[in-house]
Amino acid sequence: MEERLQKLLSAAGVCSRRQAERYLAAGRVTVNGQTAVLGQKADPARDKILVDGAPLSGPGAPTYLMLHKPRGYITTLSDEKDRPTVADLVADCPVRVWPVGRLDWDSEGLLLLTNDGALTHRLTHPSHQVEKEYIVTVSGDVDAALPILEGPMELDGQPLAPAQVRALGGDRLCVIIRQGKNRQVRRMCALAGLEVIRLKRVREGPLSLGSLPRGRWRRLTAAEVSALRDL
Repeated sequence: MEERLQKLLSAAGVCSRRQAERYLAAGRVTVNGQTAVLGQKADPARDKILVDGAPLSGPGAPTYLMLHKPRGYITTLSDEKDRPTVADLVADCPVRVWPVGRLDWDSEGLLLLTNDGALTHRLTHPSHQVEKEYIVTVSGDVDAALPILEGPMELDGQPLAPAQVRALGGDRLCVIIRQGKNRQVRRMCALAGLEVIRLKRVREGPLSLGSLPRGRWRRLTAAEVSALRDL
């Protein structure tokens, strides 16, 4: 069956769809010996598709990783400003994977990566409201902020699903959200009069970061993958 080349390259684990568009624009993709163009379709069962002269392979077996992302890394596979990315941290994984959701440059903690598009959609689509738990170090009046954080809040003119917030003592909070708006926890804290000093994601759905060292990754167990699929 014919598909757009961007989709075929992404499914084969060569690159993201956006990056595939750049490959096509640069003339790095050929179909049956002819330089391909953006928007062109092909059938991998019938057509000979080459990327930089190498044959396009089929999608690899599903792979699931948990990474302890440090601060100072972009949650993307490539960055036009040549900043460090999470792809650098999983470069020794033999399979191309992509991040599930995001963690900001200045945030750290649990980040899932996979090449399973269906599971990515399940975990990131707003309708599923997968819980994400953060430990947040803040500056400001925590006691005054708690009722605001636990009450009705809006971002971008839209109401947020209620968050679960509890004080951990001193300047630390545990915040559990079920949405993934851009910089949501930081913006919620700002509305409550708090400045976020450090933000660490310690759980996503049924999976906890545990003792995984900062900057390291591991493969998910079969039980963990099954638990994610049951969400």
